[in-house]
Amino acid sequence: MILVKVTRNYQVTIPSEIRKRLNIKEGEYLRVEVEGDKIVLTKASRKWKTVKLGKKLTLDEIEESIERGFKLESGY
Repeated sequence: MILVKVTRNYQVTIPSEIRKRLNIKEGEYLRVEVEGDKIVLTKASRKWKTVKLGKKLTLDEIEESIERGFKLESGY
C-alpha cells in the first residue's frame, strides 16, 4: 500500500511507480469519481483542442481559433 499526503491546497502527488505503470504523462487529464468511500482516478480522453504554450498569439489568431472551435462543435 502506498500513502500520499493531501497538501494544504488539497492536492496529492501520484507516486512515480503508479504513473509509470499506468503511463500517465504530464498534461494528461484524469477523471475523478467517488465510489463509496473511495476516490477513483481514470485516464480521460480529451475531446477538445488546446493551444500549445510558448507561442505568442495575436488577437486575430485567438479569435480565429475560437471561431474554428464553434464551427467544429456546431457541425457548420
